[in-house]
Amino acid sequence: MFYFLGQFADQISALNVFRYITFRTGGAIMTALFFVFLFGPKIIASLRIRQGHGQPIRADGPESHLLTKKGTPTMGGLMILSGALVAALLWSDLSNPYVWVVIGVTLGFGGIGFYDDYLKVTKSSHKGFGGKARLGLEFLIAGGAAFAVTLLDVSEYSEAITFPFIKDLTLNLGLFFIPFAAFVMVGAGNAVNLTDGLDGLAIVPVMIACASFGLIAYLSGNAVFASYLQIHHVAGTGELAVICGAVIGAGLGFLWFNAPPAAIFMGDTGSLALGGMIGAIAVATKHEIVLAIIGGLFVLEAVSVIVQVFSFKLTGKRVFRMAPIHHHFEIMGWTESQVVIRFWIISVVLALLGLATLKLR
Repeated sequence: MFYFLGQFADQISALNVFRYITFRTGGAIMTALFFVFLFGPKIIASLRIRQGHGQPIRADGPESHLLTKKGTPTMGGLMILSGALVAALLWSDLSNPYVWVVIGVTLGFGGIGFYDDYLKVTKSSHKGFGGKARLGLEFLIAGGAAFAVTLLDVSEYSEAITFPFIKDLTLNLGLFFIPFAAFVMVGAGNAVNLTDGLDGLAIVPVMIACASFGLIAYLSGNAVFASYLQIHHVAGTGELAVICGAVIGAGLGFLWFNAPPAAIFMGDTGSLALGGMIGAIAVATKHEIVLAIIGGLFVLEAVSVIVQVFSFKLTGKRVFRMAPIHHHFEIMGWTESQVVIRFWIISVVLALLGLATLKLR
């Protein structure tokens, strides 16, 4: 909305700042932050009344969780999504189709997560939406977004995968790019969902990933910077930096209430939506492989679950004391704050490695 004020810059020169992505990204951060600060307590109070017993806690999880986390309301993703959406609509260029593709994936995945959380709360069980039906809906939404991205990208690389560190290496998948891109979005959404198990554990790595991909989107969308860094220029993706800023601001506001001991949990409403959003931005900017580096912590969490399940089914033995892997370290004796802060550090290091691929080509 504010972007269109830049059209009047010829009459009022001060309005020229609304043309700058960097200025509007900063505006989105502050808008989302204050929105969550302002309405967060009311949302938490409403969810606590409506949910009663709060999010069901896994009986087979760490024993401390039954004491410290019982009764805490979930669906905190509503705070994040509402703050980020308001900020994105106010500060983004709404004529940019990439903005609507990413918002569509975010809200679509968020809706699936909301229904999952709703079932968990109403049934007082940690088992929510059926796995196959949930994945089917996720792939349907992600597939539609992937198809839209291929139509929007008019370059020769619209259906190709690019690789970090090797500037000239691409792999054109043709029509197979759509299922690949859908897998990236669905995988990212569920990986973030698996990471969301401790107070503050998921939201900070999500903000780190958003900051990283905000920069990548800005550089990829700028022909001059893309040429200098020898990365693939995707016209229009620079606007996605504003959405990343909106999520960072909303995430900071949410962290205020999610810091231990958490007053509210993100729930699937937030984790699925935010993971899907990051995956969609990675696909739009042609940085799907880099996502696996920057989001390496999410990959680690997902792989730990996959390894645990396969190992138990094939051998009857568990590789980890509990999966996802953050619970493994808890059972080993790490305190919750040690796990969370050390995983934050890992996220920062991985983000720096991912960003290094922009120049090391």
